Amino acid sequence: MEELQNERREYKRSVLKRSKLNADPFTQFSGWVNDAKNSSLTDPTAMVLATSDERGQKSQRSVLMKGFNQKGIVFFTNLNSKKFLDIKKNTHVSALFPWFQLDRQVHINGYTELIERHEVIKYFKSRPRMSQISAWASEQSSKIGSKKILEKRFDEFEKRFTDREIDVPDFWGGIRIIPDEFEFWQGGERRLHDRFRYTKRDNCWIISRLSP
Repeated sequence: MEELQNERREYKRSVLKRSKLNADPFTQFSGWVNDAKNSSLTDPTAMVLATSDERGQKSQRSVLMKGFNQKGIVFFTNLNSKKFLDIKKNTHVSALFPWFQLDRQVHINGYTELIERHEVIKYFKSRPRMSQISAWASEQSSKIGSKKILEKRFDEFEKRFTDREIDVPDFWGGIRIIPDEFEFWQGGERRLHDRFRYTKRDNCWIISRLSP
């Protein structure tokens, strides 16, 4: 077994004080998202989405956040994918934004809902043409014999939509995560990290400091 016990570093980039937190977790989150976007991070809007099936088996994957406001956090996916089949059975999910280069993480718990179709159409049409075609070509999460099969499907759909606008697939949709809990984590020296949890109670957000 490879020894990894000496793989460590000190966290010295910043501190997170209760007095500096915004009372609204969405406003606090917005500030941190802007910090991530303005940093050298690759894919600053990437989040790890955790779902569970009817047996309680957990699954995780990285998806890109494509928008957020006071209603929640939005991402898009194939509605035949495993992530959505899980969500149909259990609407409660967890999301993690791992901004390691900033010594920050944001963990969100909440439930999900489908966004309106006109929002899905608007987003799909904003995607690059090749990404629109790949949405048709990939039967997401299904077994496939080889990469060549996928490439052949891509070529077939590219020909189908030659010289015309690409239709929005019926199986393509948007998911909104409606948070009921946020946790903001800032790495600290001597492993004395700062952790603050926002919990929603009676339409109010209660802030608690957590031990690291």
